[in-house]
Amino acid sequence: VLSYFINWIFFYIVTFIFSLIFPMDDKKVCFLSDVRETMGGNLKFVYDYIQDKDYFCIVEFQNLKFEKKSLSKKINLAKTLVTSHYILLDDLSRAITFMKVRKNQQIVQLWHGPGAFKKIGHSRTNTHKFLPQFNAHRNYTKAIVTSKDIEWCYEEGFAMRNKGIVKATGYPRTDCFFDEKYIKNVKEDFYKKYPQLKSKKIILFAPTYRGKQMKDATYDFSKIDYQLLYDKFHNDYIFMLKWHPDIYNNINNGSIETPYLDKYGDFYQDFSSYRDINDLLLICDILITDYSSVIFDYVLLNKPIVYFTYDLEDYTGNNGRGLYYDFDDYVFGPIAKNSKELCDALMSSDLMEEKRKIFYHQFMEACDGHATQKTYEFIFNSKEIA
Repeated sequence: VLSYFINWIFFYIVTFIFSLIFPMDDKKVCFLSDVRETMGGNLKFVYDYIQDKDYFCIVEFQNLKFEKKSLSKKINLAKTLVTSHYILLDDLSRAITFMKVRKNQQIVQLWHGPGAFKKIGHSRTNTHKFLPQFNAHRNYTKAIVTSKDIEWCYEEGFAMRNKGIVKATGYPRTDCFFDEKYIKNVKEDFYKKYPQLKSKKIILFAPTYRGKQMKDATYDFSKIDYQLLYDKFHNDYIFMLKWHPDIYNNINNGSIETPYLDKYGDFYQDFSSYRDINDLLLICDILITDYSSVIFDYVLLNKPIVYFTYDLEDYTGNNGRGLYYDFDDYVFGPIAKNSKELCDALMSSDLMEEKRKIFYHQFMEACDGHATQKTYEFIFNSKEIA
């Protein structure tokens, strides 16, 4: 806690001094991420879109976690932020918590997870101890969401109530789901790299993590009957594992251990290191997930989904993370609470067409293949999105 406040005071003082020395460049845009090592997601789509706009001077993408930056990098980051008219984010950023925000500076939250599932930011303060990093949310001047019906969730989470600055433009990165050429190229590139998978259908298993913090992220691997799934599906399918990045990080650092699956040959394949889960959504034939926001992207593809929720009561109850809506509102596929039910659900492949339509209109209606253009206009042309 002490180091946190030392960082806060230091960065605030530096940005305050720089704001007195350096003018803000009206044509300067900073793309900032605390979690990505390379440009990606909504940031990348907006970045690519404005490359042809002569008006903008693009700043180099700023990455790495704030705490890991050297003193010189923190000072360089401070100068970049202070002199940028526009700062675009894709997640909570410590630097935005710490900095002295300038008058008329635009700090825009593009976020990363579409829809409105697990509570975020200030929506969580009633069940969590005070977390000062959430103050970063109060500095946003604009934010985008994927549907008008869920604007209130982000207004609450970002402490932006009654400001009218959260807009349903759709998420730029979802435009790829409407791009037939992109989809074709992804599939061709994937099967060039993994030709042995072309003869099999793919079950993608992509659950979210359990635990209160990233360092505690884990999953109860014992809830899966690996032998049963192998017996039922190995002839026609491969089972692709895509662990949440925080789980995968803890697997790699040895703090959690995964089951030994080599005895099942090539049926279970770990794709956790695969960069873009959206590409895997395009490739797979059926998705298994739980409380992950991946369900919002996936609804755009009209393919079967199964919810494997062995801990539904604990996760959604008062002691859990908390959801913006009842879990039943998120379901457009069968629910399984054990491996037998999971197998049955996989074999049924129920699309639940009516629930799927309701879900799309409630959570993803603004994602129509033109989200990048609408987002650009909202940020840079100050146009209201109806």
